[in-house]
Amino acid sequence: MMANVAKSEKDLAAEEVGRAVAKLQTGVLTLVFALISGLGLFLMTVWLLIRSGKRVGLHLQLLGNYFPGYSVTWAGSVIGFFYAAVVGGFVGWSIGTIYNRIVVFRQRS
Repeated sequence: MMANVAKSEKDLAAEEVGRAVAKLQTGVLTLVFALISGLGLFLMTVWLLIRSGKRVGLHLQLLGNYFPGYSVTWAGSVIGFFYAAVVGGFVGWSIGTIYNRIVVFRQRS
């Protein structure tokens, strides 16, 4: 009899933890991903500009194929910030939305 009571308490505890899984704040996740992505590209570009050299930022310049107007220049660092922020924000929003839908689906089951 005691084993059944202990087992049911464990089951109840597991169900409670399962229901307590928090949904993500999609807006906050979007903002965080956008800022980290934008600042990351901005700082990488600025670092290469400060470092300077004959052929600086050859690999980073390839982003100009995907982000029109981006180049390894001071103006390009600002343009790159906005492009990376948009892409990062979209990624953050996607992760938050998919995660929240999975949580809702699992809570219904």
